Amino acid sequence: MAGSDRVRAAGSAVKLTYDDFVHFPDDGKRHELIDGEHHVTPSPNTRHQRISAKLLVSIGAWLVDHPIGQVFHAPYDVVFSDIDVVEPDLLYLSNGRAAQVLTPVHARGVPELVIEIGSKRTRRRDETSKRRLYERVGVSEYWIVDPEIDAVRVFRREGDRFVRPLELAREAGDVLTTPLLPGLEIPLARVFAA
Repeated sequence: MAGSDRVRAAGSAVKLTYDDFVHFPDDGKRHELIDGEHHVTPSPNTRHQRISAKLLVSIGAWLVDHPIGQVFHAPYDVVFSDIDVVEPDLLYLSNGRAAQVLTPVHARGVPELVIEIGSKRTRRRDETSKRRLYERVGVSEYWIVDPEIDAVRVFRREGDRFVRPLELAREAGDVLTTPLLPGLEIPLARVFAA
């Protein structure tokens, strides 16, 4: 459907699968399947790309000094199941997890950390269907970066659920940290700098 960021299989309740996914066009847009439903998002804007690059460089540099895992950035498919295939902006895999889930073409399994940089078009999906998907499949930590208000919501897993998110803001001078990468500190002032 032109102008829509959501496309359903011929208007029916049929769920699309990974076999369908591999035939989606290579058109520079983000194509994802969530519970068999096809979602299409336009390529990101300049601010999104700057924020993504700053997070990638910060995490990547830390991993050079502490080689406990790997960070990947979009476009890179993460296949959770035949009907759940996403392309997070960034993801982290510990070395142990990477050995289990990395294939020559994508990740087939669950990253420990997933980072999505939101926009007006993706905010609702990031906060609802993606958050529920990441919680259901066992992601340990999920960051939703909001460039409109220079803030990050951090969802951390306790047991089989995400607990109430931490709300971090540039205005408050907050610093991103995670127990997955002990000692990593990323000031939000750096992440959201122009």
